Amino acid sequence: MEGDAFSAFAITALRLAGHLTAAGDRLAKPAGQTSARWQVLAAARRGDLSVAQIARALGLARQGVQRLADVLADEGLIAYADNPQHQRAKLVRLTAEGAARLGVIEVAQAGWANKLGAAFTSAELDAARTVMARVMEVMEVDEIPGN
Repeated sequence: MEGDAFSAFAITALRLAGHLTAAGDRLAKPAGQTSARWQVLAAARRGDLSVAQIARALGLARQGVQRLADVLADEGLIAYADNPQHQRAKLVRLTAEGAARLGVIEVAQAGWANKLGAAFTSAELDAARTVMARVMEVMEVDEIPGN
């Protein structure tokens, strides 16, 4: 039955998300960061996104991203800038120190991804990514369980 297959897929995806978060935390730790903080730093690199836009892009609650951004700003890793499109929604920008920390993480992540990626073909990873993207698209249209 499709529901059973989807449930098994969802459980596997949740377990994978846990593994990826744990790996991200290990990769980010030498730079004094966590996976969540890393995600906000990476989004801040664009320089043209507000906290709300970052939250939407990451699929996270705006309040949680705001808390992380405020901590990162207090530590001098990001800075808030005026937003010409919205007076109250400041833009989040990466500082030089934030870029340095992000660079440390990204070097470690690249080595990790290359090592792990070698266990799969590009076609396998592309197919998995395609299925996951389709699941997210369907879920965005049908967000209420049972609909």
